[in-house]
Amino acid sequence: MAERPEDLNLPNAVITRIIKEALPDGVNISKEARSAISRAASVFVLYATSCANNFAMKGKRKTLNAGDVLSAMEEMEFQRFIAPLKESLEVYRREQKGKKEARKDKDRKTDSEEQDKSREDDNDDDDERMEEEEQNDEEEVDN
Repeated sequence: MAERPEDLNLPNAVITRIIKEALPDGVNISKEARSAISRAASVFVLYATSCANNFAMKGKRKTLNAGDVLSAMEEMEFQRFIAPLKESLEVYRREQKGKKEARKDKDRKTDSEEQDKSREDDNDDDDERMEEEEQNDEEEVDN
């Protein structure tokens, strides 16, 4: 667990980037306001995590999953966030699936190239053995 309450705060750089993306161009925010938003965001994340953990515990699990988070949002009465969260989750899952398939394709291609190289090496070895045998046969004939 965190030793100090400040250890639980989200990184300032992340909070600043989110704030800048949310505000129109030319709007500034004071350092005090940024700090308050950071603390509020951290409290929200901790509360959501705690609620989601309760759902995982009810399911006799130690790992929180997306369903736990969605249930926590509903319990916390943030229903309007559920649809956008589900959409984001689907996008994330599609991206992960695409990455996984790309990795599999790459691994298959690498395996195929290694097999081809191995076959070429075997063929080269066979060619060298045949040449040696031919030389040995020629030497025997000469003797």
